[in-house]
Amino acid sequence: MSERRNTIRKKSFLQGRIYFNNRRSALDCLIRDISDTGAKLIFSDSVQTPDIIELYVPHKEQTLRAEVQWRRGEEMGVAFTDAEVLATDRPAGSATELAARVQKLEDEVASLRRLLKRMKAAVPGFDDADAA
Repeated sequence: MSERRNTIRKKSFLQGRIYFNNRRSALDCLIRDISDTGAKLIFSDSVQTPDIIELYVPHKEQTLRAEVQWRRGEEMGVAFTDAEVLATDRPAGSATELAARVQKLEDEVASLRRLLKRMKAAVPGFDDADAA
């Protein structure tokens, strides 16, 4: 079989965890080799996953988005879809970036409150005391 990788992978024995299904599903794995562009993962059993996953590497405190390239039994090859660590694992860069993130979250909370208010109004006989 010919080598199709653009970068050399380094042998490793790192613990990993993959997340999928909007982080509602997680599986532990062993990262047997890794490079800047991809990795080979080994699971304790054959697994079914979507083609796009997030790979968390606790030793490096990194989460990388990856696309499954191949599957063979308990093994899986993934290519990282972006070389950067996902935003959830990046430290805040500046006060301006942090303020923008806080504002975005506050806007989202306000939007959810408005939606909840509309939903409560649509349910006849709904009382906040009933929800407690």
